[in-house]
Amino acid sequence: MLCISTNLQQFGIALYPEGAPASAHSGFLTALYIIFVPIFGLFLGKKPGLFVAIAVILATVGLYFLCLYEGIGALYTGDIVVLICGMAFAIQILCVDHFIGSVDGVKLSSIQFLVTGILSAILMLIFEKPDAGTILAAWQPLLYLALLSSGVGYTLQIIGQKYASNPTLASILMSMESVFAVIGGVIFMGAIPKVNEWIGCGVMLIAIIIAQLPSDILKQKRA
Repeated sequence: MLCISTNLQQFGIALYPEGAPASAHSGFLTALYIIFVPIFGLFLGKKPGLFVAIAVILATVGLYFLCLYEGIGALYTGDIVVLICGMAFAIQILCVDHFIGSVDGVKLSSIQFLVTGILSAILMLIFEKPDAGTILAAWQPLLYLALLSSGVGYTLQIIGQKYASNPTLASILMSMESVFAVIGGVIFMGAIPKVNEWIGCGVMLIAIIIAQLPSDILKQKRA
């Protein structure tokens, strides 16, 4: 599922026409796994709880302000592919939730990368014409994506899900990547966030806080 989701994401982004707001559209649609996870989880008997359900709605609103507040514009072919990517990511999160209780997290992460690497290499040879010179020219971003974005990021996801109360909560926390993208833009690129981006960050932070509230609060109030 990691192989399917990551390749669909990159393939979908490549389908956007020149000048289209690809990063905004793809960022929002990919992060919609925060909706797909609880929906798919219902079929597996995983109820998110009231506070987490509210947090999902708020996080989606926050993502909208972060990515699409200025208008969704036309529907692109890339949008459809990236939306399917979001569904695949949701299934990947649920798969991790299913297996993490019975296997070692680092070992699961390593095997996940091995399978993804082999399958992606096969797909590359079938659909693309890899050039060693071009690959070497992009060694810096490739190294970062391999070590940090993929290696560290997905491994911490698996280890973290072992302690998260449910996969929906994990998906909400992971959707904060959009907020960190804004913060990273300020630190490394000097990009000052717009008002809607500040609103989106604030709403998502509120969603995180609400998602962490213990469900027995309501029971205590009723008592």
